[in-house]
Amino acid sequence: MTARIIDGRALAASVRASVKQTVAELAATGVRPCLAVILAGNDPASRIYVRNKSRAGTQAGVLSELHEFPEQVPEAALLERIGALNADRRVHGILVQLPLPAQIRAERVLGAISPAKDVDGFHPENLGALVAGRPGFVPCTPAGVMMMLEREGVTLAGRHAVVLGRSNIVGKPMALLLLRRDATVTICHSKTQQLSVHTRQADILIAAIGRAKFVTAQMLKPGACVIDVGINRLDDGSLSGDVDFAAAQEVAGTITPVPGGVGPMTVAMLIVNTVRAAAQSVAGGGEER
Repeated sequence: MTARIIDGRALAASVRASVKQTVAELAATGVRPCLAVILAGNDPASRIYVRNKSRAGTQAGVLSELHEFPEQVPEAALLERIGALNADRRVHGILVQLPLPAQIRAERVLGAISPAKDVDGFHPENLGALVAGRPGFVPCTPAGVMMMLEREGVTLAGRHAVVLGRSNIVGKPMALLLLRRDATVTICHSKTQQLSVHTRQADILIAAIGRAKFVTAQMLKPGACVIDVGINRLDDGSLSGDVDFAAAQEVAGTITPVPGGVGPMTVAMLIVNTVRAAAQSVAGGGEER
């Protein structure tokens, strides 16, 4: 059996195309969705990510503006810029590219973003809304994974989903979104004992631990849906996910590649959140996000 590969690039293109209609409707009211991106430091990967996000936004009709800061930027300077962007009615979404320089407290900077402009979904108010099942912006990667599962027709209710990783960015929100859809959810992490016992029970396995090719074919249930969130740079310069793709493809039922799987959907959902933020600004913030 060879798994069906989920094409994240094609799905992301479809999402961007569908967003264009909302962008056109907003344009008729004189509003163009605008995403402000804060980039601090000289991390080459961060620059690539920011460029990809800006390009995707442009394709969907979203305006992107870049706010760059040097590696030694004081935390106060970032907070001041975020305050100005919070007050700027032209700006509908604010994204702080991670990681930040060592002297910057990420939790303080992310917490300074207005929840109404927190299109990354990292603000404590939005994370709390997710826990409570209330409207709010959902972190883009978990939101993108949920859309992939929906578009692929993967049944979640009553199925066993195993999430590898417990970060606030992917693992925890991923588990909560799966619970919303009536999946039975297990979260595994670095202290989990007998990990393979859990993974081999997974109808849906979502790997988000940042360890290249960590999940082997022997760790999978035959026919499982395998979603690989990881992206790791190998010694030869190539990219790998957290799953040993070549081997896992012979066991899984469906699987995402790296690159070309979850990554494009993360960017697509950022655009979706930005357009929603713009729509809510027109509606006075009363609509569900």
